[in-house]
Amino acid sequence: MSGTIIVTGASGGIGRATARLFLQTGWQVGLIGRRPEALEETADGHDNAVILPCDVASEDQVTAAFDTALSRWGRLDVLFNNAGTWLISVTIDEIGFDQWREVMDVNINGMFLCARAAFAQMRRQEPQGGRIINNGSISAHAPRPGSVAYTTSKHAVTGMTRSLSLDGRPFNIACGQIDIGNALTDMTAGQAQGFSQADGSIRPEPTMDVQDVARSVLHMASMPDGANVQFMTVMATNMPFVGRG
Repeated sequence: MSGTIIVTGASGGIGRATARLFLQTGWQVGLIGRRPEALEETADGHDNAVILPCDVASEDQVTAAFDTALSRWGRLDVLFNNAGTWLISVTIDEIGFDQWREVMDVNINGMFLCARAAFAQMRRQEPQGGRIINNGSISAHAPRPGSVAYTTSKHAVTGMTRSLSLDGRPFNIACGQIDIGNALTDMTAGQAQGFSQADGSIRPEPTMDVQDVARSVLHMASMPDGANVQFMTVMATNMPFVGRG
């Protein structure tokens, strides 16, 4: 199966790995991210890549990015709603309101704006329908210490996923969520020396190849019409999630 997909947060990490896998398997891929040069690096000259510089927290920029992709394709089959950010591990009293707001702007408002744009297109296109895949997190289930902003945002993503799944039914729009644990990327490489634990210690944890995440997203996107992966958890096998704390 191939089609059209927009990947947010495509300038690195999970977004880059996923976008490249979709390009390799014949999909038309729109790459959303704030850094054009990083998006060009993700595309690596591929003819099926559409570079879409965009801050997902900007309503106007999201609208423009989707319009650019859709003017080329005419339809949208999948959105991988992946862009996200976090803070260093601190307790709530050490978080400035501007820092809190930045996490919410990207992780909730950005996901809302991109999901809204995708939903609107999928509802009006013929044949009607499509698929939205939200990037949740292990933190949508169990927090790490000092992660109140990130954890709050990811719990909100789960609510968004469930609501979109329900509201999309009349329009053949499926929505699912992938919850990822300890994928090794450039962004998480600095944590390889250790993660904060509930007992106050810092200890190394097992990680997994980011390509395992990309393959999981491709599986979700390739489900046949009428079938949906509602929630998928993909994680390093031995990381402390079951029994965390």
